[in-house]
Amino acid sequence: MTATQILLLILAYFIVLILISYFTGKEDSNAAFFKANKSAPWYLVAFGMIGASLSGVTFISVPGAVEAKQFGYLQVVFGYFFGYLVIAYVLLPIYYKLNLTSIYTYLKDRFGNVSYKTGAIAFLISRVVGAAFRLFLVAKVLQLLIFDQFHIPFTITVIITIALIWLYTFRGGIKTIIFTDTLQTLFMLISVVVTITFLSEALNLNSISEIYNSVKDNAMSKVFFFDDINNPQYFIKSFLAGMFITITMTGLDQDMMQKNLTCKNLKEAQKNMVSFSVVLVFVNILFLVLGLLLTEYANQHGITAKKDDLFPTIAMLPEIGVMTSAFFLLGLIAAAYSSADSALTSLTTSFCIDIIELDKKPQSSQKRVRKQAHVLISLILVVVIVLFDSIFKDVSVIWELFKAAGYTYGPLLGLFAFGIFTTKQIKDHYVWIIAIIAPILSYVLNTYSMQLLNGYQIGFEILIVNGIFTFLGLILIRSKQN
Repeated sequence: MTATQILLLILAYFIVLILISYFTGKEDSNAAFFKANKSAPWYLVAFGMIGASLSGVTFISVPGAVEAKQFGYLQVVFGYFFGYLVIAYVLLPIYYKLNLTSIYTYLKDRFGNVSYKTGAIAFLISRVVGAAFRLFLVAKVLQLLIFDQFHIPFTITVIITIALIWLYTFRGGIKTIIFTDTLQTLFMLISVVVTITFLSEALNLNSISEIYNSVKDNAMSKVFFFDDINNPQYFIKSFLAGMFITITMTGLDQDMMQKNLTCKNLKEAQKNMVSFSVVLVFVNILFLVLGLLLTEYANQHGITAKKDDLFPTIAMLPEIGVMTSAFFLLGLIAAAYSSADSALTSLTTSFCIDIIELDKKPQSSQKRVRKQAHVLISLILVVVIVLFDSIFKDVSVIWELFKAAGYTYGPLLGLFAFGIFTTKQIKDHYVWIIAIIAPILSYVLNTYSMQLLNGYQIGFEILIVNGIFTFLGLILIRSKQN
């Protein structure tokens, strides 16, 4: 595909999203923007959450990492599944019982205002970093495929990327996203299936059974790693990390929970979460199979692209065909934007509800303030993504994303765990100090783990360590009356 064809395809795609926004955003109210009037069908939420959970990072990085890490990522995915069960039957009942718009309001009721603000700020930092990683990846691909050919700087690419999201979310917010995520998830899954079909034919795998046998017999399809506890992919480490990544990055994340809180009641929200978690396992298996086939195709055709460059490079080859390339682009854009648009909306929600306390402002100014916050968050994302371009070179972004999550979500994990599993009160005004010290201690331990822990190498479980440090810190500042 030429750069002009790609540009026209993207424009057509966004015209569809803007049309959806027009029809779903007619009610330009805060209730619709923040909670979709609590009327979203659970099955639409569940299907749309697949795309939001996977994002452009999974779309590009998981297939690209298969050559180096085999199917080890599936161990993390199994952990995801059990993490979603914890969310469905531990966290969602709390959120629905308290009728929350922002889930961090729970911390205010449980501990006090400083804990509440600390939790909200931890989320804002975590989600800005996470959303920036996801958008950084798709902006890099768009830069390579389109904007470099028009000599447009990367900064302008990022501004255009964020502006397009703002354009279709600034009125309807989460109500619009419920529907756009559904469409985007559909495009993403079609893209994966179309690419797998092409690669299978190119590799002379003419049936599902042949694909299965080829994958099963390939050394890259190794799933479980039990032989070396020092290996970052060791099963128990990966499984527990996946479980706690899900609990924090979904269950303690305003972005993902905001979608669940749009369901009519707790029962429907739980149906959404459980059904979504089952489907997500199979979708991730599809991405790993895709990665294996991409690697085999690259090896046979002398393609040297690795990691995050592998899928885009092969998908845009002339012999792939215009249709397959078009579906790749639609899938990539859909995966990236289905995560990023909800991130922008949830960041706006948390900033409005938790930080500036929008409900306390005059009714006449609330909508205007919300829109100003939406623009501010968009500008912050642009700045962070441009910074990432100078920091992260030749890396698999999904692994960097999980590393960052280990440090930014740890305080949230510790705070919510302490609140749910103990009855103790704490000296609220010291909480922010604990939330700073815990990630620093985690970083130091991670840096020197080989020396301090007899050769043990910490992987994704740094998130659990960070949460434990936060939990222990909260014990130290518990109130004397406890």
